[in-house]
Amino acid sequence: MEFFSVFILVVLAMQALNRRGQRERTARLAEHLRPYSIEQSMEQLTHAYLRALDEKDAERQHQIWQLQAPTETRLAEDFVSLATSFARLAPPLARTPKVSIPYLEKLVPQASFDMRRALAIHAEGIGAAVRNTSLGKKDRAFLILAEMLLMQHTCHWFCRGRAVASARMLARHQTSYDKALASVSARTRNDYLKLINGPALGA
Repeated sequence: MEFFSVFILVVLAMQALNRRGQRERTARLAEHLRPYSIEQSMEQLTHAYLRALDEKDAERQHQIWQLQAPTETRLAEDFVSLATSFARLAPPLARTPKVSIPYLEKLVPQASFDMRRALAIHAEGIGAAVRNTSLGKKDRAFLILAEMLLMQHTCHWFCRGRAVASARMLARHQTSYDKALASVSARTRNDYLKLINGPALGA
């Protein structure tokens, strides 16, 4: 009975520490996001792309695509600025655990990933997708959407954990993490997997 009581106390303490760490990371990311209109740009592009994909009139569809160019450019530029700003953080403040163990990123850095590097990967991926003129409009839109979704998943993972991030993506966008990862560019996918998988704990 005494062991069970101690176990419950340990679990509750870990949950409290986890919530504290999540609040700290969420506040840290929010502070860096504040100067930019990244969320607004993503929301506008998502709605516009979906509207264009449903549009039957070719001329109207073309107009919708064309009108998104300034927002696409702003998103790419804002994300480069965000990645540059976040890169100034000290390493312990930029890491997040791969599993929900309180402050694991500080105790075992190999069991975490560096958000500074993740944001740099996403900045490159989104920028490359926006600049891509070799794809058709629909394929380009799908690529940009995939890059945005994976980036959003990473931000939620940094703040709240991988399971919460994946559940949010599925609930809000009816898209699984694996599908988003498979839909981004090969370079984004390879760099991202290398980052989050990292070396083995014993390496």
